[in-house]
Amino acid sequence: MNRRAALTPGTDPRRAMPPTPALRLDEAHAALAALREEERRLLRLGLDEALSRCREQLRYWEFLSALFSLPPAPRGRAQHLHASRG
Repeated sequence: MNRRAALTPGTDPRRAMPPTPALRLDEAHAALAALREEERRLLRLGLDEALSRCREQLRYWEFLSALFSLPPAPRGRAQHLHASRG
C-alpha cells in the first residue's frame, strides 16, 4: 500500500489547503480528530502497519497545526527582513 496515501479523506496531504490561516487551522484540527479516531480503531483491530502510517500522518498534521497556530509576523518586521536580504 502507498505509504503516502491518506488514511481518511480529510487527511490527504496532497489536497489544496484553504486560503485563510483560520480555515487552514480548522482543517488541521479536523484532520487530527479523524486520525486520532482512526488510531483508536487500528489499535483495537491490532493492525500494526496501518497504525504506524496513521501515527506518521498524526505527526505531520500536528506539525501543520502548530505551524498554523503561530501568529503572523508583524508586517513591518517581515518587510524589513525581506529588504535586508537584497
